Amino acid sequence: MFIDSVTIEAEGGRGGSGAEAFRREKGVPRGGPSGGDGGSGGDVAVVADGGLTTLSDYRYRRHHRAERGRHGEGFNRTGRSGKDLELRVPPGTIVVDDESGETVGELLADGERLVIARGGRGGRGNARFASSTRQAPRRWEPGAEGERRLIRFELKLLADVGLVGEPNAGKSTLLARISQARPKVADYPFTTLTPNLGVVELSDFRSFVVADIPGIIEGAHDGKGLGHRFLRHIERTRCLALLIPMDCEDPGRMLAGLRTELEKYSTRLAELPYAVVFSKMDLVSPEAKAPAVDAPDASGIYHVSAVTGRGVHRLLEGCWQQLEASRGADPAGSGEW
Repeated sequence: MFIDSVTIEAEGGRGGSGAEAFRREKGVPRGGPSGGDGGSGGDVAVVADGGLTTLSDYRYRRHHRAERGRHGEGFNRTGRSGKDLELRVPPGTIVVDDESGETVGELLADGERLVIARGGRGGRGNARFASSTRQAPRRWEPGAEGERRLIRFELKLLADVGLVGEPNAGKSTLLARISQARPKVADYPFTTLTPNLGVVELSDFRSFVVADIPGIIEGAHDGKGLGHRFLRHIERTRCLALLIPMDCEDPGRMLAGLRTELEKYSTRLAELPYAVVFSKMDLVSPEAKAPAVDAPDASGIYHVSAVTGRGVHRLLEGCWQQLEASRGADPAGSGEW
């Protein structure tokens, strides 16, 4: 099951208490205080794991607490610190403080780590309170409570190219054609209920990731249909492919509708470079021409059939060229997700 938003309670481990002890050893009269400090509680941290694609592990388990620190002991022995608790999430996860709404951080690359709840400090033992005027203190400190936070995870999938279109535009069929992904394909609307990712492999060891989201209908930005729930998953793409099926009655109106929904949802999506892809070309004769659409700012117009493979290679090469151009526009070479 694809889960892209969950709320959990994270609690750092409590610190161990300090010890009250006195040194008693043969030949050492008045040995003095020897109570050790308590160990610190463990932290709760979030770690990006490239092998994960969903937050389903946290759907039914809400509370997560790190290990507490051990108490101090005699002979000035400090208690062992509690082990950190690491919560693994997919790359692309945003960590938000659910109570304040403040973004704690983002985990974009595999292995990135973010502490979300600090463990409590260990208490001091009575050896810490010895002085020239108080040589046998019986004072010690309890361990501090760990930090408690209500945290929300929001997943935004990381992909290079986003496939956007109305229901039954041929997005899933195209994804299955160009990658090893196997999304559900059927001849009825809203076949795709969750986003799908696929890796496209080209010659010369080139590759990029494509994301297919559920179909977008008019009013999606206001919550209609299914696409609005997953539009955030293409916010981090570098470019978009807007699919217009050949069995569409008014291609120009469909293209304008898709552009409008993207713009109303996010100005960033509206500013992304995009290509117009006429899909399902197998429904018309090879001599037939695709209808003209008003898209002067499109990076390219392509005519493909995912069933026969017509025009697919040209589309993929065009996507690669657009990705290279977007990387060249970013001085750091990594782009902004």
